[in-house]
Amino acid sequence: MLLKLTERQRLAVHYTLLVLGTCLMAVSSIVFLDPCGMVPGGFTGIAIIVKAVTPFFPGGGVPLWLTNVLLNIPMIPLLIHYRGWVFARRTVAGFLLFTGWLAVLPQLPISLEGDMFLISVFGGLLMGIGIGMVFLAKGTTGGTDMAAALLQHFFPHLSMARLMQALDIVIVTVGVFVFGLRMSLYSAIVVYLTAWMSDRMIDGLKNSRMTLIISDASEQIAQEILENMDRGVTGLSGRGMYTNQAKDVLLCVVSPKEIVQIKEIVHKIDQKAFVVVVDSREVSGEGFVQYNQ
Repeated sequence: MLLKLTERQRLAVHYTLLVLGTCLMAVSSIVFLDPCGMVPGGFTGIAIIVKAVTPFFPGGGVPLWLTNVLLNIPMIPLLIHYRGWVFARRTVAGFLLFTGWLAVLPQLPISLEGDMFLISVFGGLLMGIGIGMVFLAKGTTGGTDMAAALLQHFFPHLSMARLMQALDIVIVTVGVFVFGLRMSLYSAIVVYLTAWMSDRMIDGLKNSRMTLIISDASEQIAQEILENMDRGVTGLSGRGMYTNQAKDVLLCVVSPKEIVQIKEIVHKIDQKAFVVVVDSREVSGEGFVQYNQ
C-alpha cells in the first residue's frame, strides 16, 4: 500500500536526504579522498588539487570549502538567469549544505595502514551513497552539475551527462600532473564506484521485475495472483506462430522478492507454462513508487 505524502512532508523528506547526502559526501572528501590526494572529479576534485598546490596557505593549503565557494558563487546568478529559480533552488541548497559540512567536519585520521585500494573503495562508495541521496531529493551540490547545466544552454545538442563526463575527465587528468599516475589510477576507481553506487541508490528503490506468462490456464493463474499476491495482472492477446492458436499473455510487475512466489503459483497450476522474467529499471504508479514533482 502506498504512503501518500503531503507537499510539506515530501519537502521534509527531500531536504532530510539533502542534509544526510551532503554530509556523507563531505565525510568522503575530508576523511578518505583529500588526505590521500585522490581526485574524484567535480569541483571537489578541483578543491583537492588547489589545496595540494597551495601549501603556503595557512593550514597547509586552501580549504576545500573555500575553493568550493569561490567556484560556485559566480555561477549561481548565471544558473538562475538561464535555467530559472525552480531549477536552481535545490542546487543552491545542496551547495550551501555541502560547503557547510566541508567547513565544520574535522579531518579525522583513518587507520587503514596506507591501503590505497581500501581507501578508494570506501571513499568512492560513501561519495556515491551521498550523491545518490542528493539526486533522490531532486537536488545537486553545484559543481560540474551546475557547470554542465550552464554549458548545455550554449550546447543544447550535448546531454548534461556527456558534458559532466567531459569536465570530470579534464579534472582527473589535471590530477595526474599534481599527484602522479598511481594516485590518479586510484582516483579512477573512486570515480567509477561513485557513479555505480549513485545509480544503485536511485535504481535500487524503484527496481522491479516484469513477468510475461503464457499458459492455457491463464485465467486461473491470473485469479491466483490477484487473490494471493494482491498484484494487478493485465491480459494481452497473443498467437502462437507454430500452432496458429490464440493465447492470452499475462503481464504482471512485481518486486524482486515476489518472483519466487509468482513462479510457485504458475508451476502449481501449469507446469508447462512459459514464463519470462525481465528487469524493469523503473516502475511508477499504483502499487509501486509514486511519481511526485
